[in-house]
Amino acid sequence: MDQDLKRRSFVSTLSLFFQSGYAAFLGLIANLILTILLTPKIFGIYITVLSIISFLNYFSDIGLAASIIQKKELSQDDVKTTFTVQQLLILTVITVGFFATSFIQKFYLLPAEGVYLYWALLFSFFISSLKTIPSVFLERKIQFQKIVFVQVIENTVFYIAVSVFALLGLSLTSFTLAVVLRAFTGLVLIYSISFWMPRVGISFQSLKKLLSFGIPFQASSFLALFKDDLVILYLGKVLGFEGVGYIGWAKKWADAPIRIIMDNVSKVLFPLIARVQEDTKKIRVIAEKILYYQTALLAPILIGMIMVMQNFVEIIPGYQKWAPALSLFYIFAVSSLIISFSAPFINLFNAVGKVRLSFWFMVGYTVFTWILTPPMTSLFGYFGFPLAHLIVSVSYGLVLLKARGLFRFQFFASIYKFILSAIVMAFLISVARLFIQVGPRLQFITTILFGALAYYLLVTSVFGINVRGEFQSFTKKGNHG
Repeated sequence: MDQDLKRRSFVSTLSLFFQSGYAAFLGLIANLILTILLTPKIFGIYITVLSIISFLNYFSDIGLAASIIQKKELSQDDVKTTFTVQQLLILTVITVGFFATSFIQKFYLLPAEGVYLYWALLFSFFISSLKTIPSVFLERKIQFQKIVFVQVIENTVFYIAVSVFALLGLSLTSFTLAVVLRAFTGLVLIYSISFWMPRVGISFQSLKKLLSFGIPFQASSFLALFKDDLVILYLGKVLGFEGVGYIGWAKKWADAPIRIIMDNVSKVLFPLIARVQEDTKKIRVIAEKILYYQTALLAPILIGMIMVMQNFVEIIPGYQKWAPALSLFYIFAVSSLIISFSAPFINLFNAVGKVRLSFWFMVGYTVFTWILTPPMTSLFGYFGFPLAHLIVSVSYGLVLLKARGLFRFQFFASIYKFILSAIVMAFLISVARLFIQVGPRLQFITTILFGALAYYLLVTSVFGINVRGEFQSFTKKGNHG
């Protein structure tokens, strides 16, 4: 059983990486099309409206889905209660959201197309909620590859649709039509793979147990929303849509590597650690492996992106308009690298049942973010939020210290080889650029190739890491306990 669990964990992780890579590839193409065809203002409206829906989403669950994933034994009462309470909450949130349309439109001065996008996202929000229970069943079995299949089709439908509609000149309406198509596609597919006949009813005994984990969990998630998405809504009012467009562009690019790598590892990590939550030794080994493999990938990717992003903006047609956001991107990229060392351990705390510890960490970071963002935005304009984000990311080290105290894992031993290799890689790239002057397109390509080769030689020759052996040991994870 333990061997099978590890095999499924590895397959699930690879599947999630594939889905993220595929989505990132499609997203890159769609993002290029959209940011070439659409103005920063239109892009800013989309990001702002998306943040409003994200805000509403956190009132729709109260952590019940996470509760039934984390539970060792699951009853039909747990499932029925979760579905019923969640749907009641979602319908309430959607109703409030719909009647708030006039206020939101006036507050953000949304055009008519922005209102239709808002309604479409509310509708897709309800459709997507019906996928929760079938998805939870698959997560409990650590069969993420089946969820990935649905997400791959959803992303394909969304990105192709939004790109085609934008090319047809539909502007903001492109997003409106695409989100509805994505919602229906995902609903049909998930029920064809993990069918569940919805049942309505509430067991108050079951609800009480689920909420003991769910409320602190969702409170932490809500604070994360308050710290991130609600800040975007604030910035949309203070800086305007163009400013949010620049910040959103920079943050999306800087966050992309940790969304693809760290988030996918965390998705598998939660149910996996929940299954071994009483075995401190296994958790210690898992924690060290997370740091080791994440840093091996994230350090060179993020530092490499800093080195090539200016060339990227220069060589993509119509992309020069994003040049003012480059400095913002550099700040967010450094923040992402710092956060990657600590953020996974918030999820680890949740998986072992220490959800209240996660909650209090999120309280601190949320308060810290809101204390810093308004005055720094007043002082530094567009740079205010990125700088505040960087300062808050440094304070995430407290999570790491607490996790080390609980599980006694090695930190520096797990990351220093990759950090030093990535820094030296950046230094060698900078030196090479001083002596070899070429155009931006050729510089972009050669920087990637030279950087990848330099990093590989550093980790293998200087630090003696057998990359092939490391990969084989990872794929044979079941043999290592």
